[in-house]
Amino acid sequence: MSIWFFINAVVLLYAAWKIFTGYIGIHIIFGALGLLFVFFNWSRHAVFATIRSDISRTRKIKYANLSKRVLPIHKWIGSTALLLIIVHGSLVIHHFGWQFSNWKMLSGFIAGVTLASVVFFGWLRWYRTTVKRRYIHLTLAFCLFALVLLHLVV
Repeated sequence: MSIWFFINAVVLLYAAWKIFTGYIGIHIIFGALGLLFVFFNWSRHAVFATIRSDISRTRKIKYANLSKRVLPIHKWIGSTALLLIIVHGSLVIHHFGWQFSNWKMLSGFIAGVTLASVVFFGWLRWYRTTVKRRYIHLTLAFCLFALVLLHLVV
């Protein structure tokens, strides 16, 4: 298994702990659902990292076939995550107002813009895949992971 599976599990457990030990409002529920969709898509990276690792050929084929089945809905899961996060952000701004000095709000806004960029480049790859677009999509996804982690910690 790739180290990314364990990193994803730790981050999801931390997010669940933060959610269930604090105030649970409707905006938190939408944010948690968006996070689950993002991490479902992000786990494809962990699958690809596992495929590239030193494992048996039969396991590589098994993981590749699993990933191939998820591929047609990958774009739609990312788009759904973006919609859920937009609702989350809208509810937060409606409830608390926009605060420039609030690091949680600022990190969430930057993560939302990054998620929108990831989804945009994901759909562009559907139109025409190039190496540059693939690297931009993956780099933005790494940045999104870091920003989501920052948003959870702050």
